[in-house]
Amino acid sequence: MFEAVEELIGEHADLEKRLADPAVHADQREARRLNKRYAELTPVITAYRAWKQAGDDIETARELAQDDPDFVDEVKELEQSREQLTDRLRLLLVPRDPSDDKDVILEVKAGEGGEESALFAGDLLRMYLRYAERIGWKTEVIDANESDLGGYKDVQVAVKARGTAEPGQGVWARLKYEGGVHRVQRVPATESQGRIHTSAAGVLVTPEAEEVEVEIGPNDLRIDVYRSSGPGGQSVNTTDSAVRITHLPTGIVVSCQNEKSQLQNKEQALRILRSRLLAAAQEEAEREASDARRSQVRTVDRSERIRTYNFPENRISDHRVGFKAYNLDQVLDGELDPVIQACVDADAAAKLAAAG
Repeated sequence: MFEAVEELIGEHADLEKRLADPAVHADQREARRLNKRYAELTPVITAYRAWKQAGDDIETARELAQDDPDFVDEVKELEQSREQLTDRLRLLLVPRDPSDDKDVILEVKAGEGGEESALFAGDLLRMYLRYAERIGWKTEVIDANESDLGGYKDVQVAVKARGTAEPGQGVWARLKYEGGVHRVQRVPATESQGRIHTSAAGVLVTPEAEEVEVEIGPNDLRIDVYRSSGPGGQSVNTTDSAVRITHLPTGIVVSCQNEKSQLQNKEQALRILRSRLLAAAQEEAEREASDARRSQVRTVDRSERIRTYNFPENRISDHRVGFKAYNLDQVLDGELDPVIQACVDADAAAKLAAAG
């Protein structure tokens, strides 16, 4: 595996030279692509150089230990250090998800449980908004369908990084593990006798696509307009501003009514559609390549949960990786990193095992 690093060193040096050329920056798209690749390679090159240096240090210490027993312990320490560097380098050389640095569109949808499920969907939305705020990401609610008690029947949010994220710290790299069914156990606000109920909400996370990544033919779409419903400004319920777009080749349907104008709703709906089409294309390509990427549950069935939020015990459990913690209140306030990191670590371990 480490032999491939020599090629990466050459590529890294070439990128450094090209990025120093002012002419390259005249094309901002190309400059971003080069910067992204350079940022991906830098940690690998740095770790490899440290790994090689550790090997040289071990050889020197062994030679010195032949004449001076005091160096025997130093050899052991250096060997332990190199083992750690080896593990880090192996991890860095595992192929990365090409979408890791992408922004995402995150959708939360109420499932079984009626109003309680919609209220829980609202709690999940707040959790993600607070988490994004802590990280320093930007968020934008694209469309929302509120419930009578202030929750959400469904809501779509765009989550964007500010600037270029470090490798492994992009929005998709962190939030892709959130897709699936989230189950809640608590006494609902609608429960008069204090009984604990179980309900669920579904989360779907898709990398946001640029227009150039997804080609949509003019005859591929059926666009319907209708009157908006629910809370809103003066134009709601008075004009046909809501838009429903059906992608005929795939049957994917997206609707948007959050904006006041029909044109704005159409643009937002197309934005969601592009991200779903990109995700579908990526999943199809990965299926053909037999790549077992973690799948996201599309149905909101309480039995197919990835995570449980138990309010009476203040406990959060991720059933995929065995993570459990008793700080649910803090997690719902945006302290989601330990939960996500458990998924990241488990994913990395599985990839390392597969790589041998």
